[in-house]
Amino acid sequence: MTQVLLVEDDDVIREATQLALERAGFRVATAADGLAGLAQFRAQPPDVALLDVMLPGLNGVSLCRRIREESRTPVLMVSARDDSVDVVLGLEAGADDYVTKPFDTAVLIARIQAVLRRSGWSGPEEDAFVRFGDLEIDRAGLDVRRAGQPVDLTPTELRLLLRFAESPGTVLSRDTLLASVWDYAWGGDTRVVDVHVQRLRVKIGQERLQTVRGFGYKLRAEP
Repeated sequence: MTQVLLVEDDDVIREATQLALERAGFRVATAADGLAGLAQFRAQPPDVALLDVMLPGLNGVSLCRRIREESRTPVLMVSARDDSVDVVLGLEAGADDYVTKPFDTAVLIARIQAVLRRSGWSGPEEDAFVRFGDLEIDRAGLDVRRAGQPVDLTPTELRLLLRFAESPGTVLSRDTLLASVWDYAWGGDTRVVDVHVQRLRVKIGQERLQTVRGFGYKLRAEP
C-alpha cells in the first residue's frame, strides 16, 4: 500500500482527508504540526507527503525544505491561500504540486497518483495482463486487443483506458479523470473528457464504458 504522510493542524480536515485516503486504499500517518510531521517523516518515511502550509511549530514551506534536504519524496502543499506568491514559495521550496482548499478529495487523490507517477514510483505489484470481457489489456506491453484483434489507441486514449482499468467498476468523475490522465485540472472544462471517452468507446465497445449520469464513467468489468 502507498504510505502517505498527512500534516494538517485542522482536526476536521485532517480526519476527513485521512478517511478519504484510506478508503481509496492508501495507508496514512498523520501529524498536527510541522515539528511532529518532521519527526513522523523521519521515523516512517512515506511514499508521498501532503503538507498544509499554515502549520504551528514549523510551517509547511519550511517543513517541505527540510524534507527536500533529506529526501526526494514527492510533496504536495495544501493551502486555503491561492495567491501566486504563496504557490511560487511552495514550489520553490521543493513541492511537486500545490492544491488549494477547499478541494475535491477525488481530485486530490488523482493529483497524488500523478506526482507518484512522475516520480517513477511504480506502486504495489499488479497483474500486467487484465481482461474485461472480450477486451484484453497488457499494461506492461501497452497492448490492447478486442476479441483477439489489436486496438489502435492514441496515447491519451491509452492513458484513459489504463486509468479505468486501475479501478474497474468504480465510478470516476470527469474532474478525477482530468487530474489523473492529463495530470492537472483543466480549468473546469470537462468536455475534453467526454470527447475522449466517446472516441474510446468506438474502439473498445460502447457497452464497455458506462455513463453514470451526474457522476462520471466506469469501466464494466463483467462481460
